[in-house]
Amino acid sequence: MKTTVLFLFGILCCASAESQNAAPEQPKPLTVTLPSTGFAGLDQYRASRIAVYTDDYGQLARYRAANAALQSPAAAENRVVFFGDSITDIWKLDEFFPGKPYVNRGIGGQTTSQMLVRFRQDVINLQPKAVVILAGTNDIAGNSGPISNEDIEANYASLAELARPHNIRVIFSSVLPVHNYTPKSQDFFAQRPMERILALNKWLKDYCAANNLIYLDYFPAMIDDKGLLKRDLADDGLHPNKAGFAIMAPMAEKAIEASLQRSALVDQH
Repeated sequence: MKTTVLFLFGILCCASAESQNAAPEQPKPLTVTLPSTGFAGLDQYRASRIAVYTDDYGQLARYRAANAALQSPAAAENRVVFFGDSITDIWKLDEFFPGKPYVNRGIGGQTTSQMLVRFRQDVINLQPKAVVILAGTNDIAGNSGPISNEDIEANYASLAELARPHNIRVIFSSVLPVHNYTPKSQDFFAQRPMERILALNKWLKDYCAANNLIYLDYFPAMIDDKGLLKRDLADDGLHPNKAGFAIMAPMAEKAIEASLQRSALVDQH
């Protein structure tokens, strides 16, 4: 009996030693399958953004260093932040607004939900007099997931409410029209139903009127007789080219001037 016990004990000790010396089991690669949007290009884009959505949803890293290097505005400086997605990101502000203290804080592909995450870092902390917000088209497309117009509108309202106590005048730009006149434009157009764009723009216009904000309506100057974005203003049907920005720039400047004038009147009283 004693011999049997010793034999079993030896087996257990050997097994324990082998298990301790064995290489740890490697975790199996995680496969993530996202629901299809019905558009192969958008599906590939969303799959490529998984690391962004999980590790830095608002992409705070994009402008963190630039913000740290930006000095506080001078006393008489009318700093304005252009805040938005790729349409803002690709807008060369120094070319279209030479000499103006305008700061570009656009990030391609972003939705209003992502913009809310970085609004304090990329707008409030920069102490601008005004912010020009151009957003919503990627929400409609579902870049960061399906979202209703009502939830997009709630995000717009939250941005405005965050700006208000910091005396930052809000200029809401209309969601831009799109077209389907080129091969590159087909998917962008299909992902952004015009009725949703028009509904969001109506809400923005009404919200601005009710809250003493500036509504920057690009639509009338940029649509053709079919109600779509003019063919020569965007090669891919979505992102304005130089001709598109040439139309938008003076309209934005006029809105900024009107907003700053309102701010000055408030300060006087």
